[in-house]
Amino acid sequence: MFAGYENLRNGFRDQGNQRDIANVERVEILKGPSSVLYGGGSSFSLSGLVNTVTKKPLDSPFYQGQLTIGSFDFYRPTIDITGPLLSDRSALYRLNVAYENSNSYRDFVSRENFFIAPVLTLQLSPRTTFTTEFEYLDYSYIFDKGLPLDPVSLQLPVNRFIGEPNLDPTTGNVASITGNFEHQFSENWKFRQGLNATINNTEVGNARIYSISLQDDGRTLDRTSSVGAQKTENYSSQTEISGKFNTGSLRHNVLFGVELARFKYGYDVFEAPLAPIDIFNPVYGARPGEFTLSFAGEQGGDNIGIYVQDLIEILPNLKILAGGRFDVVDSFFKDRPTNTVVNEQTDSRFSPRVGIVYQPSQSTSVYFNWTNAFVPQIFSRSRTNEQFKPEIGEQFEVGIKQDFFDSRVSATLALYQITRQNVLTPDPVDRNFSIQTGEQRSRGIELDITGEILPGWKVITSYAYIDTAVTEDNEIPIGNRPAGVPEHSASLWSTYEIQNGNLQGLGFGLGLVYAAEREVSLPNTFTVPSYLRTDASVFYRRSNYRVGLNIKNLFDVKYYEVDGFSLLPAAPLTVLGTFAVEF
Repeated sequence: MFAGYENLRNGFRDQGNQRDIANVERVEILKGPSSVLYGGGSSFSLSGLVNTVTKKPLDSPFYQGQLTIGSFDFYRPTIDITGPLLSDRSALYRLNVAYENSNSYRDFVSRENFFIAPVLTLQLSPRTTFTTEFEYLDYSYIFDKGLPLDPVSLQLPVNRFIGEPNLDPTTGNVASITGNFEHQFSENWKFRQGLNATINNTEVGNARIYSISLQDDGRTLDRTSSVGAQKTENYSSQTEISGKFNTGSLRHNVLFGVELARFKYGYDVFEAPLAPIDIFNPVYGARPGEFTLSFAGEQGGDNIGIYVQDLIEILPNLKILAGGRFDVVDSFFKDRPTNTVVNEQTDSRFSPRVGIVYQPSQSTSVYFNWTNAFVPQIFSRSRTNEQFKPEIGEQFEVGIKQDFFDSRVSATLALYQITRQNVLTPDPVDRNFSIQTGEQRSRGIELDITGEILPGWKVITSYAYIDTAVTEDNEIPIGNRPAGVPEHSASLWSTYEIQNGNLQGLGFGLGLVYAAEREVSLPNTFTVPSYLRTDASVFYRRSNYRVGLNIKNLFDVKYYEVDGFSLLPAAPLTVLGTFAVEF
């Protein structure tokens, strides 16, 4: 459940990039029939299984260079090379390198990243492979707290920065190594052993504004600066055996697995007073006072997870998946200055899941799934240093997937209900910490349509209705909506590429993104307005090169990103140009 490093965003933690997209082949959000038939012991979200697929070595030489330049001094060159190391192709390699340097539409905000990811695959025998991947990311950025969670912030320009320029940035690095051993015993049985170690070191610079609150005049902002070191360690091992066999007329696809994980997060936070600022007429130049230790701690735990599932083919058009996972997590919280263990606890739970897929015809699939989640809250922190109960959840989903036009277009309609207990939300007293809500429930409808309507004309569109609210709690009013979740949202992305003639390879894209108004915080205090964003693109590809121009927020619409911790104006009109060449 904790394999690989998770980007665990809490109010008191900085946001260094944990993975660069240069080594990501694709990110799959598996829903509907795919999620019913999903196998493995990895953690999953109740709103859809997420699977990040990294780029693997190819058995034929491939070389690609790419350069992206865009608004706000954005520069990003990348290199991707792969091929065989030996003539018999028993050893394959891949190397991705990326560098990024950019300013921001937000005043005084900038970022610089360097990323490298070598991959080696060895074919040890006709049935045995071993792949090792290494990722290293070095980052430096100015932390952007966003704007105060107050309605007056909606009157500010999108570039307004409430910190101070010319202070030390946050710097750090992330190193991750993964090994994956696979052996095929026979045509039906396979063994897999996966190992991962990830270490993230962060040095928080004093440009980070740790806490902010508006005075009664609605314009003077009290501020605190913070510095400190943070280190996250995550080690995991995943052992699986999968196989296929028959019992009478039933076809079984079984998976057994054991996952072991150790994870630890240590931090020191030093605070210093920083002069207030007028958010409507800022005068910069203040410097932090003397830094003193505010809090320091170490949190972590050991996890063992045992999981099993069986995908049973009852009929060629009827499949049932049944499985479950049992987790035991021993966790702790230690006060670092005194080296005293403040809290220790052991949590355990069995999380079952069931799925059914029925295909009345080749073009129609009807499905149902019931899943459970168990997420220990290891890395979150309360103002009183209490340890949180694990989050548990339950989801019911029923849907239909229909293919049209000889399977060129597919549509999926789903109805679901998700109930989550012990959900973390920002502490309304101090949003740098968290509290737990008793229960949140979401009900909704999702419609997704994807496909190629005509040769060269592709469409991806979706609509979601989400009825979500706090249903049980001692502090937050019942019926309040979680922050950042619109009741209605929709998107459309369509591209057309000329298929023949002198202009073959020339294409155009147009996209629309809509979100209804959203609550900014729990408890609900005010909302950000709805928005309709328009995106566009022009691209051309021929033989071994391609160029593209991507435009986000074409009409410069003002809207906001909301996560309950901060209110951040989204990017205005942004243009990115890309040139790529392959050999």
